[in-house]
Amino acid sequence: MNPRGKRDLGQATQTEFKSLHGSGSSVPGKIWFGRVSIVENRPLAEDTFLLVVNAPEVARRIVPGQFVMLRLPETFDPLLGRAFALFDVRKDSSGRITDLAIVYQVVGKMTGRLKNMDLGAQLELWGPLGNGFPAFNAQRLVLVAGGIGVTPFMALAKEVLGISRFGDPAREVPKIGKITLLYGVRHRSYLAAVDDFRSLGVDVRVATEDGSEGYRGLVTDLLTKVLKEEGLAGTRTPGIGVGTELSADSPARESGACPSTPLVVVACGPEGMLEVTSRICREYAVPCWVSLESPMACGVGICFSCAVRVRLEDGTWDYRRACVEGPIFPADSIAWQG
Repeated sequence: MNPRGKRDLGQATQTEFKSLHGSGSSVPGKIWFGRVSIVENRPLAEDTFLLVVNAPEVARRIVPGQFVMLRLPETFDPLLGRAFALFDVRKDSSGRITDLAIVYQVVGKMTGRLKNMDLGAQLELWGPLGNGFPAFNAQRLVLVAGGIGVTPFMALAKEVLGISRFGDPAREVPKIGKITLLYGVRHRSYLAAVDDFRSLGVDVRVATEDGSEGYRGLVTDLLTKVLKEEGLAGTRTPGIGVGTELSADSPARESGACPSTPLVVVACGPEGMLEVTSRICREYAVPCWVSLESPMACGVGICFSCAVRVRLEDGTWDYRRACVEGPIFPADSIAWQG
């Protein structure tokens, strides 16, 4: 308790996590909570930064699509933590995974302070959180990123290309030989890590709203162009997100594997972009998965601030927590509001 009798959320959270999961727990399926040190914090693009923290307990278990919560310690302003998707992990000189990398955009008070934090400064972190991407079984993977939505795709690309492995034990996923990243931003100054993606062999296509680089227009326009290039218009091959319309509660959704398909689309970005992407993929009969950027306060399913409307198998809808049952969902399972 502090002098005014108010509860210190940082201390309370630490106590509760120790009770539920054990401080510093590295047992699979459990959430680790503790303080981590910043080892890198530098700009990547306009208002966009790369943050690397030393968090071996989380870095060795996290998989692409999962996220962590970060909070500034010993402060009430801001009070709550924020969710940040995995960008990549790093190894030490002996080959052990030790560091966790995220990419963040300065949009509020917490990230405004975060960008000015020095190396060695500490943050509160808990994770890994969420369900992560399933094992896509496709010949081609098309990633659709809107703004900071590019973040989860670095680790995913490295995994499906066979460059890196994630999880403890390291999970096995089918390799995908061709990856296309469709990356949309307002202006070219917001483009982050484009050269890093290209160095992996990813085909990067850029869309800017003002035409400062690449295609002038929306990234969803590029998606339509790519699908037309594939000659997919008019086909309707049943699969996840197509024909079978996988619901949020389908057993296949929990299996971690997807049916074989020539092409699969994965999207992350603003909700409006995700809804349009889902509609385009349905029109072209292409399986589509989305990584939701729902606001999260706890990251562990307690507060329900990230509740999402999803379709159920009986045709009705219900709420699911993006931080627990998500943030990765089949696009057809979301009850879009548009």
